[in-house]
Amino acid sequence: MFNVIDLFCGCGGLSLGFQNAGFNILSAFDNWDKAVEIYNQNFDHNAELMDVYDLTPEYLKNFSPDIIMGGPPCQDYSSAGKQDETRGRADLTLRYTELVCSVNPEWFVMENVDRIIKSKTLPRAIAFFKTVGYGLSQVILDASLCGVPQKRKRFFLIGHKNDNDDFLTPSLYADLSSKSTTIREYLGEEFHTEYYYRHPRSYARRGIFSIDEPSPTVRGVNRPIPPCYSIHSGDATKDLSKVRPLTTLERARIQTFPKSFKFSGNKTDLEQIIGNAVPVDLAKYVALHLKRYIINLYK
Repeated sequence: MFNVIDLFCGCGGLSLGFQNAGFNILSAFDNWDKAVEIYNQNFDHNAELMDVYDLTPEYLKNFSPDIIMGGPPCQDYSSAGKQDETRGRADLTLRYTELVCSVNPEWFVMENVDRIIKSKTLPRAIAFFKTVGYGLSQVILDASLCGVPQKRKRFFLIGHKNDNDDFLTPSLYADLSSKSTTIREYLGEEFHTEYYYRHPRSYARRGIFSIDEPSPTVRGVNRPIPPCYSIHSGDATKDLSKVRPLTTLERARIQTFPKSFKFSGNKTDLEQIIGNAVPVDLAKYVALHLKRYIINLYK
């Protein structure tokens, strides 16, 4: 059993994926009360409502974690955000790095949007990890090639004390599916519709998709079809009578949360919480590869 702490846990996508892979989640932390409330409805261990700057290495060391994982908020790197590292969110990546290096667990897992590789923050974090002796594996994974019915690219940085760089990279890439998972393949006829609307960032992009393709990235907004919507050449159907937006909980299913997962709160908060989440099965894919590596290491 490998003991894990989840920083920036949100509603628990990363935690649930690692738990489903056989890891033992000791505790979790987040600074958004609505996300923590949902987390605590779904796990036996407790998530604490706490600002990461109030967390101390001494407190985290009390848990004796084998692994610290987390996805520092990514809006300042995200294509959906301002892409401005001076706004402060990028500092949370460095705070995560500082805590990991101070606690010094044998392993860590950091998750973020793929655009972080173009940031000025990531090289600073990597340099910090290297100074305390972590070997690092860096990958960008398309969730749809990891069993998730969603085109969502995420960056993972995985560290192991005193190991070689890229210790896990080949394995994570080698086992990717040769084709993307579609909604129908994952959920069958659960949605009872062939087509659905996902609000585009601009009307130069299509907004209508089929369940016979992976969903585009689930974002923190979910709007109805506007009365003025003009059919786009790429839309999966031109018959708007066959199209509806997905519900909040259907979007959670595309994020591979199980039906049994409990969500509560107002619609606006829930859409944001679900849009921010790590797809459960993407987290499980990473966790299973890490678990296999650890087991082989200690044979």
